[in-house]
Amino acid sequence: MNNLTTTRVCILLGLSLALFASCVSRKEFVYFNQGQVNTLQPYQFFIKTDDILSVIVSSSEPELAVPFNPYLNLTSSQPPGYNNGFPSPPGYLVNSAGEISFPLIGQVKVAGLTREEAAVQLRDKLKAFLKDPVVSIRLMNFRISVMGDVKSPGSFNIPNEKITLPEALSIAGDLNLSAQRKNILIIRSDEGKKTEYRVDLTTQEVFSSPAYYLRQGDIVYVETNRAQRNASGINNRLSVVISFASLIVTTSVLLFR
Repeated sequence: MNNLTTTRVCILLGLSLALFASCVSRKEFVYFNQGQVNTLQPYQFFIKTDDILSVIVSSSEPELAVPFNPYLNLTSSQPPGYNNGFPSPPGYLVNSAGEISFPLIGQVKVAGLTREEAAVQLRDKLKAFLKDPVVSIRLMNFRISVMGDVKSPGSFNIPNEKITLPEALSIAGDLNLSAQRKNILIIRSDEGKKTEYRVDLTTQEVFSSPAYYLRQGDIVYVETNRAQRNASGINNRLSVVISFASLIVTTSVLLFR
């Protein structure tokens, strides 16, 4: 093989490598790379039907508070974490009327209230039974689901009652390379009404989306980018061809120089 032929082969190989490198756009994979960061909306949690609440009551007279804490030992034994498929913990179920059935007090309306508002309402009712009552409320079944083109899809329990969309995707192992990053679907059910949100992770608009903070029961669905998946297959085959061509060129140069 003469020098001119070798040069031509090397040029062709270089052009092929450049074409291969250009097939995948950086913007297709980098998160939050466009737009300006907007001020985040303050996160606020509201109790809704089918929530399971942990309610712990304390008082300056601890022995009198015992009847109001039937789930205390069971609730405190629940381990925190994002365990998949973890069974529902014990606690007060918010029924279809938005109420919980509380010892000695009876039905208490809590749906639509924040934790602080519900705690104040229970505390006021407990003053008839306890001296200086203190009420602490936590949501025990905060769970979100991540489906589709991610590394580890599943349902995840959220122990701190607060999670963002990027955090949820991280818990699911992040998106696969073949995932569609510009059209993440969040499905939210609230009191029988379903709402859908679409989020583009490649822009910073995600931070101002109503779905940035996920709510109890939200479903996150990641679609597969079919064009990217097909391109990935082509690129893989092209990479093999280029590697083989490189081997031939190198061998030829060594043999015929």
